[in-house]
Amino acid sequence: MNKHHLTKRLTAVANFVPQGARLADIGSDHAMVPINLVASGKIDYAVAGEVITGPFSRAQAAVTDAGLATQIQVRLADGLAAIQAGDQIDTVVIAGMGGILIRDILARGWRTLKTVKRLVLEPNVQEDVVRTWLAQQQFTIVAESILREDNHTYEIIVAEPSNQPVNYTTQQIKFGPHLMQAQSPVFQAKWQHQLLTNQRILANLAQAQNVPQAKIAALETENQQIMEVLHG
Repeated sequence: MNKHHLTKRLTAVANFVPQGARLADIGSDHAMVPINLVASGKIDYAVAGEVITGPFSRAQAAVTDAGLATQIQVRLADGLAAIQAGDQIDTVVIAGMGGILIRDILARGWRTLKTVKRLVLEPNVQEDVVRTWLAQQQFTIVAESILREDNHTYEIIVAEPSNQPVNYTTQQIKFGPHLMQAQSPVFQAKWQHQLLTNQRILANLAQAQNVPQAKIAALETENQQIMEVLHG
């Protein structure tokens, strides 16, 4: 196997990086995405940012081992602080973190984003938090992808800056504007599973002595939203 082979999830993330992009991969760990993209000739320059020394050292070793130390800068820094003005970064990848952490990284480094043309984000939970922040900061979601790997469902959100206000419905924030339109089998399976889970919880709550009405109402509302999206 090629040592730079990417998982299905990271392959999908890398596919959204434009040809010739100047990339910053934040939370890069083994720097697999930058190494793959530079080694394949899709991009010429990348920054791999890590805030923890262990992953930083692993990324450094991987980049050196790949012979790409002149094209991939590995930096120990918090979030977007890994990016320097001279890097001329136009594409940022943040993958494999919770949505709240991704939002906070973007919010703390918002000045850096003023010259960025594309964000490729892969929150492993709380996707709605990321979509809400993007809309508030006038980023349009231009593409989305959903995939299943190792018993986990992953969503990838690709966003670009907009010159005008960005407004999404509650449904679009929760389910993803492109995902709910495409209705892929993985998307349907994810929300069908959530629907069944909610129904089981509601059945259990109905037997409880102290019935939490607010929780029941929230679950019933979510179930209604799911059914509307899946069945129109």
